[in-house]
Amino acid sequence: MIHVRRAGPLDATPMAALLNEVIARGGTTALTTPVTRADVLGWMERDPQSIWHVAEDEAGELLGFQWVDQWDRTARERGHIATFARVGRTGLGIGSALFDATREAARAAGFRVIEAEIRADNSGGLAYYQSRGFEDAGRLNGVLLDDGSVVDKVVKVFEL
Repeated sequence: MIHVRRAGPLDATPMAALLNEVIARGGTTALTTPVTRADVLGWMERDPQSIWHVAEDEAGELLGFQWVDQWDRTARERGHIATFARVGRTGLGIGSALFDATREAARAAGFRVIEAEIRADNSGGLAYYQSRGFEDAGRLNGVLLDDGSVVDKVVKVFEL
């Protein structure tokens, strides 16, 4: 069974560890260098209106996390989403459970649109957002990542 709850500062260390597993695997996130607890805390604090959820199993092991925040403070009704599931644990309903909670919390917070930017070579991420009802809204070509690699991104939006 998957339990979803709001994330807090005490979750920053396990979220950083999970994200570092995803980064090390490569190919699914635009992040290319390991992150720290301080990095995650900084992301959580940069937008006081951000919405963070974690998914855990019955034993309290972190299975994944998701957040919505604003990249553009002038567009309060538009949030950007990021989703991460533990390596080897995708396809088990973690993302679905997270999005159910995030969608309702984002709606209650006044967001009208959630936008995702997914690496064009991340077939799993593209399928995930498509299956949640996100629609194609554009493409970003030649995005330079921190490690110097260049990828394209697909922009998808979800109307709340």
